[in-house]
Amino acid sequence: MSTKKLRTTETGEASLLDELSWRGMVYQHTDGLADALATGEVSAYVGFDPTASSLHIGSLVPVMGLAHLQRAGHKPVALVGGGTGMIGDPSGKTSERQLLSEEEIQSNARSIEKQLSRFLDFKGKHAARMRDNAAWLRPLKAVEFMRDVGKHFTVNYMLAKESVQARIEGGISFTEFSYMLLQAYDFLELYRREGVTLQMGGSDQWGNITAGMELIRRVEGKTVHALTLPLVTTASGSKFGKTEAGSVWLDPERTSPYKFYQYWINVDDRDAGKYLRFFTLLPRKEVEQLDKLIVSAPEKREAQQALARDVTARVHGEDAARVAEEVSKVLFGKADPATLSETVLKALSQEVPFAEVAETPGLLDALVLLQLTASKGAGRRLVEQGGVYLNGQRTSADTNLATTKPLAGRYHLIRKGARDYGLLRVRK
Repeated sequence: MSTKKLRTTETGEASLLDELSWRGMVYQHTDGLADALATGEVSAYVGFDPTASSLHIGSLVPVMGLAHLQRAGHKPVALVGGGTGMIGDPSGKTSERQLLSEEEIQSNARSIEKQLSRFLDFKGKHAARMRDNAAWLRPLKAVEFMRDVGKHFTVNYMLAKESVQARIEGGISFTEFSYMLLQAYDFLELYRREGVTLQMGGSDQWGNITAGMELIRRVEGKTVHALTLPLVTTASGSKFGKTEAGSVWLDPERTSPYKFYQYWINVDDRDAGKYLRFFTLLPRKEVEQLDKLIVSAPEKREAQQALARDVTARVHGEDAARVAEEVSKVLFGKADPATLSETVLKALSQEVPFAEVAETPGLLDALVLLQLTASKGAGRRLVEQGGVYLNGQRTSADTNLATTKPLAGRYHLIRKGARDYGLLRVRK
């Protein structure tokens, strides 16, 4: 079994490993995996923890791993942990998770299934499958589990795993200590039910995955495989997938498509090439051309734009990505407000101070209503200084918005200075 970090493509590897290797997405894999992939279609799975109602972008590397697997002619299985979610994986955690109710876990699992469907094709020759380990874990009886599964693992074997070692000093409950056995049992069940012979996951999952391999070897006498993917880091040392507002989620109700798009636009130049490889399906030649532009014309941020467009379109759809790009152009002064569609203006209303009124106000009243100025007096001084723009045009006097042609959908866009925007909509 190989535990080395692979940095280059090895001779004779199958096309999946070729693709993942040039993208820098191979961390560890078992000996013989390349041969197994080369001999025919392989079914592989990744597990997803339903402890939240949405995946966040930190989950995207294993998701993309499944997408590449399917494109290489193999069958992906996305396993939602409706059963293991009752406990929670201790890997990478410094303290025990708060336990969720069965209803919360099932609701979260349904939401995650919907999000995964944007990355995987559930029809055709290599159709993806979605499974929930609640199907076999919830009916499982404790005595049978200890007899049929627990007997194959010594306590010494389990204590040696990194996910357990990291928690020994601070304490780990028996509940979380047993998680490794449950994940191992998942691999066994998916081997029996779906013919799964490969488990993929983040590099912190190596111990759990190899426990499943050991269980299948002991119970079924068969050799199966493991492939782990690197955990994402940022060149600046900040935590990937985090902003001042918190995590970047795939659910548009938790992170709007615009904010999602902006996260990728703001990626550090040092990370842009790596993220293009990890999170997009762009071909190698195109990615390498964008690498060159990061060096030769960093001010254009073409790599970040390509990254933001591709990932946002995959997660939220082409239309949402286009709207997010248009909203971004507005807020950075690169779009003529008169050309904006009602759809774009509606999306913009979620990102800037917004008010809806029954009667059209004057400009000074609108400035106060949108909290762009503290008072009408402050607004008047700002207008007289030429610091206020109405629907893209600078104005030097108080104006009744009723005399100004509104934008699409009866919107008025007000800008204070270079970057402070407010949006007002007049109801019919």
